[in-house]
Amino acid sequence: MKKILSIYPFVLALMIVSCHHPEGTFSKIPASESHVDFTNTLEEKPGLGILSYIYYYNGGGVATGDINGDGLPDIYFTANSRGNNKLYLNKGNFEFEDITEKAGVAGDADWCTGVTMADVNGDGYLDIYVCAVANLHGLTGHNELFINNGKGIFKESAAAYGLNFSGFSTQSVFFDYDHDGDLDCFILNQSEHPNQHIVDTANRRKFDINSGERLYRNDMVGGKGKFADVSAQAGIYQSSLCYGLGVGVADLNNDGWEDIYVGNDFHENDYYYINNHNGTFTESGAEHFRHFSRYSMGNDIADFNNDGQPDIVTADMLPGEERTLKTYGNGEHLDTYNQKITRNGYQNQYSRNCLQMNNGSGVSFSDIGLISGISATDWSWSPLLADFDNDGNKDLFVSSGIVKRPLDLDFVMFFANIRNPQAYGSPEEYQKAMLAKMPAGASHPFFFKGDGHLNFSDKSKDWGSEDLKGFFNGASYADLDNDGNLDVVMNCLEAPATILKNNAPKKNYISLIFSGTGMNTKGIGAKAYVFTRNRMQYQQLMLTKGFMSSGEPRLHFGTDSLGSIDSVLIVWPDQKYQLLKNITANQQIILKQSEATGCFIYNSFFPEKKPVAVDISSGVHFSWKHQENNFLDFNEQYLLPHLQSTRGPKIAIADVNGDGLEDIFACGASGQPGCLKLQTANGQFLETDSAVFGKNRQSENVDAVFFDANKDGHPDLYVVSGGNEFDDGNPHLADHLYMNDGKGHFSESINSLPVILKNKSCVAIADVNNDGYPDIFTGGLTTAKKFGFDKIPSYLFMNDGKGHF
Repeated sequence: MKKILSIYPFVLALMIVSCHHPEGTFSKIPASESHVDFTNTLEEKPGLGILSYIYYYNGGGVATGDINGDGLPDIYFTANSRGNNKLYLNKGNFEFEDITEKAGVAGDADWCTGVTMADVNGDGYLDIYVCAVANLHGLTGHNELFINNGKGIFKESAAAYGLNFSGFSTQSVFFDYDHDGDLDCFILNQSEHPNQHIVDTANRRKFDINSGERLYRNDMVGGKGKFADVSAQAGIYQSSLCYGLGVGVADLNNDGWEDIYVGNDFHENDYYYINNHNGTFTESGAEHFRHFSRYSMGNDIADFNNDGQPDIVTADMLPGEERTLKTYGNGEHLDTYNQKITRNGYQNQYSRNCLQMNNGSGVSFSDIGLISGISATDWSWSPLLADFDNDGNKDLFVSSGIVKRPLDLDFVMFFANIRNPQAYGSPEEYQKAMLAKMPAGASHPFFFKGDGHLNFSDKSKDWGSEDLKGFFNGASYADLDNDGNLDVVMNCLEAPATILKNNAPKKNYISLIFSGTGMNTKGIGAKAYVFTRNRMQYQQLMLTKGFMSSGEPRLHFGTDSLGSIDSVLIVWPDQKYQLLKNITANQQIILKQSEATGCFIYNSFFPEKKPVAVDISSGVHFSWKHQENNFLDFNEQYLLPHLQSTRGPKIAIADVNGDGLEDIFACGASGQPGCLKLQTANGQFLETDSAVFGKNRQSENVDAVFFDANKDGHPDLYVVSGGNEFDDGNPHLADHLYMNDGKGHFSESINSLPVILKNKSCVAIADVNNDGYPDIFTGGLTTAKKFGFDKIPSYLFMNDGKGHF
């Protein structure tokens, strides 16, 4: 008995500790404690459901921000029903008070979507702008602007400010695009009937009253005036092709002016609007991005690899779980894709999350989503890049989940085979029958830990979100209790809103709050560069981010174990700047624009790095261009993991005419002969021997190499044939050996090679038997139309010393 009593205090202490330190980094705060009981419940209405409205399950947004100036972020949620938006006042210690009715912000639109907090009228208080979908399926209303009087009361004033747009709105951004000192408004809109709008991209210039984006210039002076629609003159697309679900604003090219990135659903490309400094924008996505997410949802812009360049993450719908992946209808046959996308002028798009790494001042972006490990988070909505563990590196949060999966292949097949919908009874009974066949799509929020380079690791289990199952839509992060850790708030469908408290082990941080001059009182658009030892972090203050949501107007930087910061460089929207040195961590710092001086010149602080390589193509007139032939492997074998016929083009380089200059042979696709270009003394390239190579134009050149086959001192040319199009035994699969006459002219050596009419992939040269003569290794690829069936041979050709093998 004495032994039992002796261990009881230890067990009790362990239980107490366990209660106060949840297993995961994040713990869910129960509604019974937080008093946040908001639930976004979809109301059943005739003619309104997932079968008629494609965005029925998109949910609502959430905004965080301090509406009463007490230093604690408050929370606003939007609902897909009239009068059910909620505003909660933060009372501290994760307790909130519902002040919706008293504040007058419940909303009067039938279907509210995105929400942004911003000081719209420049009086120092955060106002609330709520977007809405109207004018379809019987939905009525308009976007609403709730002006804060500073005493907890708001007045709906959208019409008075010229911002009462009524259409298919998703979200808004307030920022000073023309740098006149006040906040302008960009409104993101969605569209409908995607299959009817698969048309040439020239239709982007057509106007649609409900869809497309809108840009409103703030023309208020002294509290009078309103916002003016300048969309058309500013170069903003306003067509029904715009399926806008995500929008981010940042200075993506480091020219001191804010650019706009729009994420579009379905076949339309994402838009990259570059600010021209004169009140206009130029959409330039094709010049700077190689591809986009196919079904772009929300997005965020932040510097994830600490190189001082703003990067972009876009959310899509690719499942990571194998069973769901195999039933996910994420696209169509490639020839159908080409018919819809490429032939209509759209850029390539892939159904997965994209992490577009900025290669420097927005010149180009490289998608590394697959490499970084964040490409598949199921039906995703809100991606947020922030330092959740204060180690100085950006982590990634992604909200996920949909009530029903309309793209499930089994459901699609079932739906396609319905010949008589009336057989199910009333339209309501028909919809119930369809929903019963549509599988559920519950998921969990994802947390990825960033390493400050290119890699993210999934920490959903360790950080406590993997066990959360539901439909998580809009999301926002904020330090709700001012403890130095970023917490997360989510708007959920058919379930109470989720608040995740961050219990990460304490590390150092710094929080920056901006006090701007003029009407931009929160300093929206200000930039902060934080320098600690040999590293730098960068952020720009923008409130709208993720999906239909916005965050509080301050910047949070983790500094890991460092208790002091070497320096902080602040650049204000008017390009005045200030430099703070030797700053103690673990505090909030209020930065005042009135204390900034000078004029920030980016290249003075960050000198342009000389590129490792410079594109000189235009100067050398190398006019040859590879032209892929029209052959789709997937039409022959549906289960191929990827195309086997598009593995080129390869090149071979050597000085073939002994003039000391390197010449180039480029491999052609089937139907296009290979091309030999001789370099001239002035750096130009001239084509030669086109007739020689033209004789074998039907062969697909998959690799080539120069080597001295007959030991005469001149490089000869070996070209490998393959391509996965031709069956074994086809004469176009023969390889070709071209002999050099010593002057850079070639002729084909007939009967010098074994006749191997197989699909091949590569070539290597070596003297494998040490007889002084180079031998040839040719690698096999796959038997055409029989991928995975046969053992594929490779070949070793021995040189007889005379160039015969």
